[in-house]
Amino acid sequence: MTPVGKTDLHLHTTASDGILTPAELVAAAVKNGLQNMAVTDHDTTAGVDPALAAASHYPGLLVIPGIELAADVASGEVHVLGYFLDQHDPALEAALTLFRDSRRNRARQMLEKLANLGMPLDWSEVEALAKGASVGRPHVAEALVRRGYVGSIREAFDRFIGRECPAYVERHKLTPPDAVALIRKAGGAAVLAHPGFVHELARWLEEMVEAGLAGLEVYYPTHSREVEQDLLCICRDRGLIPTGGSDYHGQMGPNEAPMGSMPVPADTIPRLRAAAGS
Repeated sequence: MTPVGKTDLHLHTTASDGILTPAELVAAAVKNGLQNMAVTDHDTTAGVDPALAAASHYPGLLVIPGIELAADVASGEVHVLGYFLDQHDPALEAALTLFRDSRRNRARQMLEKLANLGMPLDWSEVEALAKGASVGRPHVAEALVRRGYVGSIREAFDRFIGRECPAYVERHKLTPPDAVALIRKAGGAAVLAHPGFVHELARWLEEMVEAGLAGLEVYYPTHSREVEQDLLCICRDRGLIPTGGSDYHGQMGPNEAPMGSMPVPADTIPRLRAAAGS
């Protein structure tokens, strides 16, 4: 594989759960020698315009408008990355507002049910655990653990906030194929994020490809070499684009890969651009 100029296609800012502002992320990318970067915040494109504005001072840096959508499956979530999309697309903006409001309202209703069960939680502490991302069940579960109501996140799901449990609340759902379609309608190319950790990958892949999936995030920090090879075979068989990204949040802890540390094939960006029609 011939790598493209130093590239990272999976980066987060303070618009979701990263700790660097869009401008700070761009500055860090330049400092780290990146030539291409994608801003892929969770369920929002709010960080894209500030990143593009900051990048205007660095002519050698390409900032790709992107997003990371969370779709619902029985086993949890599947994440779908979007590239070269129109961050101002009205349908996309309306859908993102609906998803965020739905998650927030669902979490508040769960807290009401938990309080009625004798396990009150403060909304502020649950919101703080989300660190800027959309509030979801994992944050409620973590708050339950911190308060000592349960011994583990798994117990929280199994006893209280899992499906058919006493504090469970339904919400508006986005399926993986729906996420692909939403990205496509906004003029973007859709890529399955960290597919090595997707339960029932074969099943979802079939439906997502039919919806217009363009690629797989083959090169990811916690993918093994064996998983990478398996994913590359899938890409070759289905004509999908192999991509790569660090999933950088700016924390730089022992478990976070450095920005730009994942290899990206030389033809990835032009293929994504073509798939997006831009």
